[in-house]
Amino acid sequence: MRQFLAITGALADEGRVRTLLALHRRELCVCQITELLKLATSTVSKHISILRHAGLVEVRKDGRWIYCRLSDRQPSAMARQAMQWVQTSLQRDPRARDDQKRLKAILKEDPEDICRRQMGKSPCCSSARETPAAAR
Repeated sequence: MRQFLAITGALADEGRVRTLLALHRRELCVCQITELLKLATSTVSKHISILRHAGLVEVRKDGRWIYCRLSDRQPSAMARQAMQWVQTSLQRDPRARDDQKRLKAILKEDPEDICRRQMGKSPCCSSARETPAAAR
């Protein structure tokens, strides 16, 4: 029951569902997710924490860069079913389609440029001087 409630709670927020859709078939830096959702970095971090607790995403750190991906380390049957439900239910949703278009543009940008742009708003997951693009 606990896992079911964690998963349903994680799916009860538009930002978290949009994050899951964005992570379909790819790993993203937190700054890329922040750029897509147009939310504060702290809000995106909280969303990711909730998704992690539900067993839906995994996070890895590379220096000061933080990357997220859908859970692939023995995700529970419940987590797999939830992700399939999200994918199939929202594949034709206008907001999800808009996000996919925006994400294509975001993926063409250097994450360092995205972080520099966001640093004026809030701390980013990296400092461009400390983490050269080649190290990622």
